[in-house]
Amino acid sequence: MLLVIDVGNTNTVFALHSGEDWVSSWRSATDATRTADDYAVWLGTLMRMEDLELSRITGCIISSVVPQAKFNFRNLSRRYFDAEPMFVGEPETKLHVPIRIRRPEQVGADRLVAAIGAHQLYPGAKLVIDSGTATTFDVVGPDGGFEGGIISPGINLSMRALHDAAAQLPRIAIQRPPQTIGQDTVSAMQSGVFWGYVDLIDGLVRRVKAEYAAPLTVIATGGVASLFEGASDTIDHFDQSLMEVGLLEVYRRNTKD
Repeated sequence: MLLVIDVGNTNTVFALHSGEDWVSSWRSATDATRTADDYAVWLGTLMRMEDLELSRITGCIISSVVPQAKFNFRNLSRRYFDAEPMFVGEPETKLHVPIRIRRPEQVGADRLVAAIGAHQLYPGAKLVIDSGTATTFDVVGPDGGFEGGIISPGINLSMRALHDAAAQLPRIAIQRPPQTIGQDTVSAMQSGVFWGYVDLIDGLVRRVKAEYAAPLTVIATGGVASLFEGASDTIDHFDQSLMEVGLLEVYRRNTKD
């Protein structure tokens, strides 16, 4: 089995693929200080709950935006899977994605992997919205090429900044408020952040569609994307599998005979 690991700034996703189907997946808070042994105990326990064993893992591919975490994940794969891990972003791992922007070396590997996943799952040109620590909007051409995008602060980052910068504003959970006009501080903050982000998404999608020469399918992914389901007017699909599907495809592209 192949283990794919997507290490984000906030969460890390582990997913198992049998060679034919996805078997299971788990999500953990990202912590660069966790050792290979910590991960092996945690992952092994979860796998045994589904009648799986670590020994069945024979390959590992990792995408990480947290450089400090790479050492421990490399050790995890070498020690417990007896496999040299494949890291997206390292020179020997080829993505085979046409990059049509002015500075192609500046595109994050995680954005390219999501583009690959979207291309595997959806036809035509696409706009991929990835909501995490940052919210990115990436245009993927009909052939899977990366054609540029937008980076904005993530919704959790904005909420934290509001709390940190204003002494009298509390730290609150992000959720859809019952109405737009807040009746107290908490509901006013929830409305401003939630509906402000929905309108940021819808507004930027409309601008991108007006500028792009072809119809676009809009796909939302990432840890907080589900917050906007039923609220956004412009998102066509909510799909949390883009990174895992993209990592699987990268692995296949780099292990073909």
